[in-house]
Amino acid sequence: MPIPPARLLKYLLASIAGLLAAGPDVALAQAADRVISQPGTAPASTFRTDRPAGPGVRPSNGVGVFDRMGAKLPDLPPEKDYKGPIDEAYGAYQRGYYLTAMDKALPRAQLGDPAAQTLIGEILSQGLGVKKDVKNAAFWYGKAAEGGDPAAMFKYALMLMEGQGVPRDKVKADDYMRKAAEAGNPSAEFNWAQILVADNPGEKGLKLALPFYEKSAEQGIADSQYAVAQLYATLKDLPEEKKQLAREWMARAARAGFDTAQLDLGIWLVNGVGGPKDYVKGLEWLKLAANGGNVVAQNKLAHLYVNAIGTPPNPVEAAKWYVLSRRAGLADPALEDFYLGIEDGQQKAAIDAANKFRRR
Repeated sequence: MPIPPARLLKYLLASIAGLLAAGPDVALAQAADRVISQPGTAPASTFRTDRPAGPGVRPSNGVGVFDRMGAKLPDLPPEKDYKGPIDEAYGAYQRGYYLTAMDKALPRAQLGDPAAQTLIGEILSQGLGVKKDVKNAAFWYGKAAEGGDPAAMFKYALMLMEGQGVPRDKVKADDYMRKAAEAGNPSAEFNWAQILVADNPGEKGLKLALPFYEKSAEQGIADSQYAVAQLYATLKDLPEEKKQLAREWMARAARAGFDTAQLDLGIWLVNGVGGPKDYVKGLEWLKLAANGGNVVAQNKLAHLYVNAIGTPPNPVEAAKWYVLSRRAGLADPALEDFYLGIEDGQQKAAIDAANKFRRR
């Protein structure tokens, strides 16, 4: 569940509307630029982190503020095979034997073992094999955090931030989040970067946050990969070798399944941001985000089908994506004019296709 930040993050970066020079096919390039940069319902911004957090959550509707502190982040890449001593408590936990894990961890936790204390906090916080007990989970996370366990410091910081099982305490929460980030916890690195941006408006905060975004991105956190891509593309005075990596970081976030990164990557490919234009690949990424329920991607995809950018013209497919984005509340007068101008049979086919649409 996303946890509300101490203050709303409302720092919008520079718009991505500035495009690179047109290619050989000037008419097509100008059409692509006009289509793909057409604004939606939200103000343009380079940060879009309003991704769905679970069932029933509305899909991302495109550009807006970023407000992701404490949100559940994607799973990390698979860990390398462990060659060290076997931890029986964690081994039982990983196999789903939660009561066994609790029995083996509790004596160690009572003797001050931070790893065992963290494990008990995890079992209690999720109610794994036992009754969910947030207050006692906070107690054990707190003990483990005092003992210097990075995972516990991160979890305890979130609980302090929300006032879950313990009284709210922003100062203490920020302190533990910073310590966890400095200890290399990837989720804490992302959240600490967010805090730095919130507490230091403007370019100063972004530059302070960038090293933590970078470290988190290297460990596989898609939100951080997205942030790195946007900052590499927009921050001034960065080394040229970093700016050249902006699109690659966007692609890594997109490949991780981050729908707003898929949307941006599609836009970057069509507009030639961070590299050469590639209308076909741009359309493919927009289609992936659209099929995942991203409303802005559905809108942009409709424009590409109307203008035959990266695809042959397909009025029915264009109208289908327009109908879906309109149903989600994204108005577009240009697409409405297009829709009203196609044949009745094409409108009916588009509505039928929209009715059959299922998010993939």
